[in-house]
Amino acid sequence: MKKIDLHIHTISTVSDYDFEFDLSKLKEYVDKLEIDCIAITNHNKFDFNQYNIIKEALGIVVFPGIEIDLERGHLLLIADNTDIAEINDFSKKCERVSKLINTKDDDISLEQFKEIFPTLDKYLLIPHYHKRPIIKSEVIDQIDTLITAGEVSSYKKFKSCIKDTESLVPVIFSDSRYFAEMENFSTQQTWIDLEEITLSGIKSCLTDKQKVFLTKEEGNEFFQATAEGLMLSTGLNVILGERSTGKTVTLNKIYNTHENIKYIKQFSLLQNDAQKFDELLSRRHSTVSEDYLKEYKKVVDSVKNIDLKQNENDIEAYLNSLLKFASDNEKADAYSNTKLFSENHFGTKDIVGLKKLIDATKTLKENTEYKPIINKHIEFETLEALEIDLMKEFLQIQEANLKKEWVNNLISKVKDELRFRTSSSVPSDADFYRILIENEKVKTFVDIVNNLKIEREIDRKEIRGFKIVASTKRFSNASHLKKVCIRQTSLVNAYSKYQKPFSYLLALKKAEIEDTELYKYFVDIEYKTLNKIGFPVSGGERSEFNLLHEINDALKHNMLLIDEPESSFDNIFLKNEVNALLRDISKTIPVIIVTHNSTVGASIKPHFVACTKREFENGEIVYKTFSGFPSDKQLKSINGKEAIDNFEILLNCLEAGQDEYERRRNETYEILKN
Repeated sequence: MKKIDLHIHTISTVSDYDFEFDLSKLKEYVDKLEIDCIAITNHNKFDFNQYNIIKEALGIVVFPGIEIDLERGHLLLIADNTDIAEINDFSKKCERVSKLINTKDDDISLEQFKEIFPTLDKYLLIPHYHKRPIIKSEVIDQIDTLITAGEVSSYKKFKSCIKDTESLVPVIFSDSRYFAEMENFSTQQTWIDLEEITLSGIKSCLTDKQKVFLTKEEGNEFFQATAEGLMLSTGLNVILGERSTGKTVTLNKIYNTHENIKYIKQFSLLQNDAQKFDELLSRRHSTVSEDYLKEYKKVVDSVKNIDLKQNENDIEAYLNSLLKFASDNEKADAYSNTKLFSENHFGTKDIVGLKKLIDATKTLKENTEYKPIINKHIEFETLEALEIDLMKEFLQIQEANLKKEWVNNLISKVKDELRFRTSSSVPSDADFYRILIENEKVKTFVDIVNNLKIEREIDRKEIRGFKIVASTKRFSNASHLKKVCIRQTSLVNAYSKYQKPFSYLLALKKAEIEDTELYKYFVDIEYKTLNKIGFPVSGGERSEFNLLHEINDALKHNMLLIDEPESSFDNIFLKNEVNALLRDISKTIPVIIVTHNSTVGASIKPHFVACTKREFENGEIVYKTFSGFPSDKQLKSINGKEAIDNFEILLNCLEAGQDEYERRRNETYEILKN
C-alpha cells in the first residue's frame, strides 16, 4: 500500500492566490504524513529546475505534472519521471500551455490541448470530477485516451463514487500550497494497492475501485482526521475526555485541516434574546418574503414614477390655454388658421401585453416536459398559427406606432414654426389617455396595498416538531420600518402617510429610499417558531430549534463537528431528537461530537470512539489521543504503543467514575423507583 498526493502547488501563477513557496514546509508535510509519492502540478506551468531541486530534497518519488485550465475546467496531466529526455519534452509542451494562459479567466480549447499533447497515452490524466471547476463529461469523452480516475473534493464524494458503478475511480488529494507560515497540513491523500511506485503502476491501480482507499488498514470506512495521524470513522464519532485534555483543540485541528466543515461550537446556539432570534429567523427565511412580494414589486414599479400633481397641472394648463385660444380668436391670422396650428398628436398603442402573449404562446409551443398535456388540448399547428397571427399583429401595431411617431415629430416641427410667426396663443398638449390610465393605476394600487395589509399566514414549515409560521403584518410605527430600512434616515414623516398608500409611496421616495427597495415598506413578514403544542418557543426551545436547524444544514458540507451539545440542551431532547438526526447524517458525511454526556456519548451508538488525555512526562504536559471501536476492551494511542481501558474511560467521562455511578444508581434511582 502506498500513500500518494498527485496535486501539489509550488509556484504562484495568475490562477493562484499569491504565496512564496517554502521547500522545508513541503518536506515537513511529506515526512509528517508519511507520503510515498507526490506530483508537482502547478497551474498551467512546469518549472524543470524547481522540479529537480524538489526531487533531490524529498527523497521520495516525485512526478512532473501540470494542472491545465481546459474548457472551463481543470485537468491534472502527469508525466513519467524515469526519462530525462521525456521530462524535457514535457517541459517544452508546458511552456506552450503557459503562453496561452495570461489571466485567471483564460483557458485552452480541446483542439489546442490535443495539438500540444498529441500522444496522451503516455501520461496520467486526472480531471476535476466532483470538484470545482469540473471537466464536463462530454470533454472527457472527447479526449483521445482512456480516463479512468477523477479527483473529488470530499470523503463523502469519494465514498459515493466507490459505490456508483457508473462513476470514475475516485482519488482525493491535498491541492495544497506550501509556504513558511503554514500551520496545518491537509490529510486528503489516496492510498493505492501498489508495491513499487511507477507511473504505469499508478495508472493500473486507478482503473480498479478495489485498489484505492482512504486509509491504509481500514479501507474507505475511515479517514485521517489530523496530521498527527488520528483516524476516525467516515460515519459517527464521539470524542471523550476530562476537562482541559484537548478535546476542543482536536476539533479545531480537524476544522483547520479540512475544507467546507460545519462546526457547531459550544454555547454558540444559546438563544435567550427573543428579538435577536426573530431577526435570525427573518434572515434564514428571507426567500419566503421575496417570493411572496415578488409580484407586488412589479405593481410598485408600475406606479412609482407616476406624478398625479403634474398630471393635474397638465390638464389645468391645457384648459387655460384652450380658453385663451378661444378668446384670442379675433387675433387669428393665416398662420393660426392652418389645421396643424392646433392639431393634437396621434396616440401610440402599448404593445407590452402583446409581447407577453407572444412569449407565452412560444413557451407553450416549445415546452417538451408537458408536451402531451398541452397537445391534448391545443394542437401544435394551432399554437404555431396563433404565434404567427400574434406576431403579424405585433408588426402591424409596431409599424403604425412608428408612423405615428414620425407624423407627431413632423406636426411638432410645423407647429413650432407656425407659433414662431403668429401672435395667437395655442392650446398646450395633454395626453388624456395616459393621464386616465395612470389615475386608474393609482386607484388599483391603493386597492392592492389595502388588501396586502390584511394580516394572513403565507407559509408554514415543520422541522422535527417545530413549526415556522410566516405571516404578514402591518408596520406599527416608524421604528418598525427600521427592520427593512438599510440606510440611516428618518421615516417618521413617511409613516404619517402610511394609511394613504400612494402618498406614502411618494413620501418614501422623498426620504431617499432606493427604488428597488420600496416594495418592502408596505407590509412586514413576521416569522414565529412554535413548539409541538402550538405555543411560541421558550428560550431553551429556541436553542433546541437552532441546533436542529444547524444540523439539518450540515449536509451542504463535507463534515459536521459539534462541541459539547449537552451544555445547552436537556437529555430528553438530545435522546429523542438529536441522536436520531445525527445517526442519519452520519450515513452521508463524517460526524464528530465532543461530549461528557452519557445520553450523547453512549446512547447515540457511535461507530468509533476517541479519548483525549493530559499527562505529565518529565515535568511537561503531554496531550495524547486514544481511539477504537465502542466494543473494544482497550483504546489505542495514535502510534499504537499505548492503550487505556475503554470501560474505565466511559465511566469516568460520562458517569464521573464507577463509584459515583454505583452510588447514584443505588442511593437515588433505586430509592425513587421503589
